[in-house]
Amino acid sequence: MPVTELSRIFKAYDVRGLYGDEIDGDTAEAIGRGLARVLARLGGKPASELRVGLGRDMRLSAPELAARYRDGLVAEGAHVLDAGMVGTEMLYWLVGSRGLDGGLMCTASHNPKAYTGAKMVERGAVALSGDRGLQDIRKLIEDGLPEIGSHAPRGSVEAVDLYADFQATALAMIDPDAIRPLTVVLDGGNGMAGPMVGPILEQLPNLTLVPTYWQPDGEFPDHEPNPLLPENREFIIAKVRETGADLGIAWDGDADRCFFIDGDGEFVAGDFLTALLAASVLEKVPGADILYDVRASRAVPDTVARHGGRAVVNRVGHAFFKTRMRDEGGEFGGEVSGHYYFKAFYNADSGTIPALLILELLSKQERTLSELLGELRSTYFISGEINSEVADPQAKIEEIRARYADAEITGLDGISVDYEDWHFNVRPSNTEPLLRLNLESLVSQADMERRRDEVLDLIRS
Repeated sequence: MPVTELSRIFKAYDVRGLYGDEIDGDTAEAIGRGLARVLARLGGKPASELRVGLGRDMRLSAPELAARYRDGLVAEGAHVLDAGMVGTEMLYWLVGSRGLDGGLMCTASHNPKAYTGAKMVERGAVALSGDRGLQDIRKLIEDGLPEIGSHAPRGSVEAVDLYADFQATALAMIDPDAIRPLTVVLDGGNGMAGPMVGPILEQLPNLTLVPTYWQPDGEFPDHEPNPLLPENREFIIAKVRETGADLGIAWDGDADRCFFIDGDGEFVAGDFLTALLAASVLEKVPGADILYDVRASRAVPDTVARHGGRAVVNRVGHAFFKTRMRDEGGEFGGEVSGHYYFKAFYNADSGTIPALLILELLSKQERTLSELLGELRSTYFISGEINSEVADPQAKIEEIRARYADAEITGLDGISVDYEDWHFNVRPSNTEPLLRLNLESLVSQADMERRRDEVLDLIRS
């Protein structure tokens, strides 16, 4: 297997590439074998004692590749608990709830149908990343997976059905009797949301559900399963307005992220949803630590403080969130990109629990999502993430540091520049020569736009 191919598919937090051209069955089996060896090392046990979870999404290539991942794990001696076709968070829940040594989810998340990939976790459902585990797997494959001592006996496979237990666990996160009458448009993007979340929502009798693209279909006949792209939100926005629904909820392909449209048809930024979810969590767990990422609006720490919690800023990336929550605590963590992590869910990200919590929050407060967001949108004026291609990202960051030397500057992730009434973060891409800007003003939309353009001019000059 050419080294150049491996460098293309091993990303910062997962493995991802074009089916056939970059990832085929042989690649999958090698990754399965490498994962078993890495999990054995991390767990301090022989591969023959490993218990590893396996799941796959609805992509057309997933049955073939999941079988080959399984073959690789079994060849190394692992016992594989095969959950079949599930949402990614169900695989995380399997690993966490059964105390497994790790797991692999065969998915390409929100990517177009030609892609495939794998998300891998160790014990506790903590993600493997470029800093821990993933590059070790890559090196093992590059080295030809040499024998390590005596070869372990072949492992075994156990089929497991997670749906009923997972759905009961998720529903227990809220008070179902509190849910008031609401009309909700659902866009599953022909991904895993339909079978995973649908039966839970159907148990809430006061909801009027308008499900669309709810059946898993790896052809993705309507739109790519990536609601962060505006063109993929056009349908659900139109449907919310057409039906007069209270809100809309859209999921990405493997359904570990959900995104909201308010009753006016406006997309809800991840910062603001993190703030609302933090308020909901703090009602249930007073005084808890809440993690948020360096890009986020001040709406998050302000909301956390107002509800008696402690806001803790964190690096971007699910491996960093899950590891910190595992090691240091934290009841909930939210990222601008739509990843939301819950201590009660083995610190894993979920696209199910945020949907349930927001429905419960709206019901208990007897306010619309538009009303709750109106308070945030009139106070915090955010740019969203803006990418710029630059020749030397680190040199440009030093220019920014010099230009805004009178501000409070921190370097937890890229560079964060804080003034009393505005702030921004600029961070480099993990894989491309890009700088990503997120900026906020607490003065006005016009002030945000003026300062955004000022910083962009510096970045792009």
